Amino acid sequence: MALVSEFLGQLSLHPGSLEPKFPTVVPAADFNPDKDAARIETAIKSKGVDEQTIIDVLTKRTYSQRREIAFAYERRAKKDMISALKTALSGSLETVVLGLMRSTAQYDATEIRGSIKGLGTDEETLIEILCSRSNDELVEIKKVYKELFKKDLDKDVAGDTSGNFAKLLLALVQTKRDEPSAIVDYEKIDQDARALYEAGIGVKGTDVATWISIMSERSVPHLQRVFQRYKSFSPYDMLESIKKEVKGDLQKSFTVLVECFENKQLFFANRLNEAMKSKGAKEKVVTRIIVSRCEVDLKKICSEYKASVGQSLQKTILEHTKGDYQKVLLGLCGPEH
Repeated sequence: MALVSEFLGQLSLHPGSLEPKFPTVVPAADFNPDKDAARIETAIKSKGVDEQTIIDVLTKRTYSQRREIAFAYERRAKKDMISALKTALSGSLETVVLGLMRSTAQYDATEIRGSIKGLGTDEETLIEILCSRSNDELVEIKKVYKELFKKDLDKDVAGDTSGNFAKLLLALVQTKRDEPSAIVDYEKIDQDARALYEAGIGVKGTDVATWISIMSERSVPHLQRVFQRYKSFSPYDMLESIKKEVKGDLQKSFTVLVECFENKQLFFANRLNEAMKSKGAKEKVVTRIIVSRCEVDLKKICSEYKASVGQSLQKTILEHTKGDYQKVLLGLCGPEH
């Protein structure tokens, strides 16, 4: 029974986060875990597995509700539901469904662990998660990472990356970012904008340490104003300056940070669009974004997607995926609005 307790043992709800939520997956009304557990048990037992029922139930319940279903299933079937789903499903559908049996923080922690463990590092995943999560989310991820893997996230990140790239990721993992304040400090905005300019475009070489400390410690609303102000010092905006000043993983990380400070949901929408349209749709990226954001801000990502791409995310999913994988993604995205 290890699996259920491993993934379902912790139900940490976000501390009073200031970030408004725009989930596509919301608690089901008239929720009955015993009834859902019975439906899933029947679906698993049916000849040739009834995937549609599994999709219908699990994409329309929140993580805390799925957790209750898993406990009801275990009482009923005397079996662990996660193991039963693992046996019954395969391929992309299995990946999504097992992802849904974790809380958002557990899912992120597991993805980070997967990107570090083994041969070579999957920098793309590491950058996407660490550079796009809020302070509250990172605090929670660190806690869950320690619970699941008995290791410290910062030590694992440090052991697997190097140079300024490692320093930036570690600065983010240390979660020293200021909370947004109701008071706008124009003097500090001016100082930070000037410091970013003088550490990069305004000097030969780049003082990366200054960039790291400003971008990892200031609040998001403050940084949005800093980037606006920056344009009055520099002939380039912040994203263009990053391209000119740094290369490789460090460039990618700073770019993701700035794009997320400016409009996080647009960043995810663009990532989804690239992943869907790339040759051999980058399923891993699509799965990760949709599963990790469905209870956070996927509704807003969908509206940014439509505004930026000109068609709905749901339509793109229909064009670029198929079978049960398509059905489960559409289930999580919900109807078009």
